[in-house]
Amino acid sequence: MNRHPDYLLNRVNEPADIKSMSLEQLKQLATEMRQLVLERDAAIGGHVGPNLGIMETTIAYHYVFNSPHDKVVWDVSHQCYPHKMLTGRKIGFLDPDHYEDISGYTSPEESVHDFFEIGHTSTSVSLAVGLAQARDLMHPDSTDNIVAVIGDGSLSGGLAFEGLNNAAKLHSNLIIVVNDNQMAIDKDQGGLYQGLKELRDTNGKAENNIFKFMGLDYKYVADGNDLQTMIDAFKEVKDIDHPIVLHVNTLKGKGYQPAVEDKMAWHWQPPFDIKTGEVKKHENTESYSDAILTELGHQIDAGVPVAALNAAIPGVFDLKKFQAKYPDHYFDVGIAEQDSITTAVAMATAGARPVVFQNSTFLQRAYDQLIHDMALNDAPVVMIVRGGTIATNSATHQGTFDISMISNLPNIEYLAPTNVEELLSMLKWALSQTEQPVIIREPEKKLLHGKVSQDDYSVIHYDVAHEGSEVAIMAVGDFWQLGLDVCDQLQKKLNINATLINPKSLTGIDQNYLHHLSENHDVVVTLEDGNVSGGFGETISRYYGPKAMKVLNFGAPREFADNVPLEVLYEWYHLKPEQIVDDIEEVIHAL
Repeated sequence: MNRHPDYLLNRVNEPADIKSMSLEQLKQLATEMRQLVLERDAAIGGHVGPNLGIMETTIAYHYVFNSPHDKVVWDVSHQCYPHKMLTGRKIGFLDPDHYEDISGYTSPEESVHDFFEIGHTSTSVSLAVGLAQARDLMHPDSTDNIVAVIGDGSLSGGLAFEGLNNAAKLHSNLIIVVNDNQMAIDKDQGGLYQGLKELRDTNGKAENNIFKFMGLDYKYVADGNDLQTMIDAFKEVKDIDHPIVLHVNTLKGKGYQPAVEDKMAWHWQPPFDIKTGEVKKHENTESYSDAILTELGHQIDAGVPVAALNAAIPGVFDLKKFQAKYPDHYFDVGIAEQDSITTAVAMATAGARPVVFQNSTFLQRAYDQLIHDMALNDAPVVMIVRGGTIATNSATHQGTFDISMISNLPNIEYLAPTNVEELLSMLKWALSQTEQPVIIREPEKKLLHGKVSQDDYSVIHYDVAHEGSEVAIMAVGDFWQLGLDVCDQLQKKLNINATLINPKSLTGIDQNYLHHLSENHDVVVTLEDGNVSGGFGETISRYYGPKAMKVLNFGAPREFADNVPLEVLYEWYHLKPEQIVDDIEEVIHAL
């Protein structure tokens, strides 16, 4: 049910509907839309600060420009909630029953006003340049405007510089809006931001102007949260015949004091209480990240030159606590995953012990560095990967590809612990050895305790938790509990006493054990919390290819899931214990 039938927003079905509104009505619209952002995010979680801060810019854009003929590309697109409200998707904010109908990012499947699926940063300028070049090539007389909206934090990503560099070559319309709120997820990092500060402090008149240096026209807007100012600024640059940067100073989180006071915490929030700003927290429990950071602290206290690196995602690993205690050992490179890996390679080569913290969905942005810098140089970098899991996320934020990406690269050992003791054992070994890069996949499910069967992982020996016959279950990392459940149901339904194996590694295999396994087993089942295409299971399938052993691989298929509930994904992917047992039964009956 529409919770706000009295809202002015109810009269807006397309951007054209706001063009006849007065300035006061537009301001009322901004107030209403801020409240709707808060209500939706408070209920289901979402990006708070970015959407509150971009409100006036969005309304002014749609007041002045003519979407979808004029095209706007939202960098990351996590700030597109106001845009969605004005482009036919307001019900996804007015009615709680429809909150889940829309994604948190732009989606061409949702609307003709969205042009790309975008969830990673620094892409908007290159995309906008491509749109402009296509316009000029196919429709040289077109008067359509192309606009990119990129946050200041996104400028630290190398692709942003590549886009700006090529934007300067255009001799036609392109408008690049730099939304400068002095924040990425955490505070901006690097020398670029001193230059942006000088521009803000001088009302855009500082000689130190990176945009002009790159050959781009430039205009500064001191108050990007003033509607009339933004409308005037957009009117001035609309239909311009050359590329221009519109540098706009805004306040991240504007309109909601908790989001203004703690911009990092309120970049994205799980469900919360609007009145108090208190997040609906779960019980305080042990976490894998805490265990990792505690061990790194022990290593530093013992004199090991540990360096913790991340690319603007300290909150994912709770690294701010580490930074407070060990500031000289903490390095945030900003939104620059490539830089974090290449820097770590050099640090490791120089004798330091870098530990790079990466999120699975962002790690793909640095694939070249994984291959050319880390693997090729065989540098003893340690990396912790989080978010490697089948999850109910947007298609833009899938964490299922890291096993496929990493496990097929030479020289790298990719380890998958099943419990916290095993995780710490692997971390200690990774920091003590200097022969190769070691990556550890941090578990995402409930923390488990368990035993450690080896402390040196230079040669992998499978841990056999239970020795049985006929069927062997190889449960990788987070799917250890699933392996236990499958074994239990095999016993109950088929009276099969299955062997349960913890492989530990996603790259190295225990050939000796696999050889002997075929002596009294007919079927091997692999369970991995990720993409099966190019994954761990296929490694086992290749090993048994010439042999009589039947191998079943369970995981995610090669696809982009998009905001599908986890229980539905598990049903689709046959990842429920009873489904797995049924599939095993079919194979056994066919033998």
